[in-house]
Amino acid sequence: MTEHMVHVRMARVEGAQLAQLVDDFRELVGTDRDVTDPAIERMAPDPYPEDADASSAFREATRDDLLDRRALDADIVRTALSELRGDLDSMSQEEAFAEHDLLIRLADVDAWLRTLTALRLVIAERLGIENDDDHDPDDARFGVYDWLGYRLELTIEAADEFL
Repeated sequence: MTEHMVHVRMARVEGAQLAQLVDDFRELVGTDRDVTDPAIERMAPDPYPEDADASSAFREATRDDLLDRRALDADIVRTALSELRGDLDSMSQEEAFAEHDLLIRLADVDAWLRTLTALRLVIAERLGIENDDDHDPDDARFGVYDWLGYRLELTIEAADEFL
């Protein structure tokens, strides 16, 4: 029986950029993580805003498992991105920007969606995005945030087409 695969079009240069973001994210949620980092707190929002003790207890009980899951998800994404591996420095611009089919196992799509979403949360935290009014599309710093949203949307569409 063949494994079901979702096809997402991506240029090698995009794959390299996403791989670097995933590597950085993996470091953030890895075993040496700083649980006081606001980006980590953003990925695990306060479940009981009216009860500080209950929130603290819940966070203490679930945070490590949640972050371990995020790390495993990032590893899955990073492995799939290795399909686009190549030495960008030795490629022509045409080769680097040519789109290729990135194959994502259907069983791994949720890991992709969680990772892309988590990356956006981290970047939103770093840029101070709390709501739509905080986002300035004319500010180049928001480009990666928008691009990850685009990648997330394309991954959802590819999975929907498959199903």
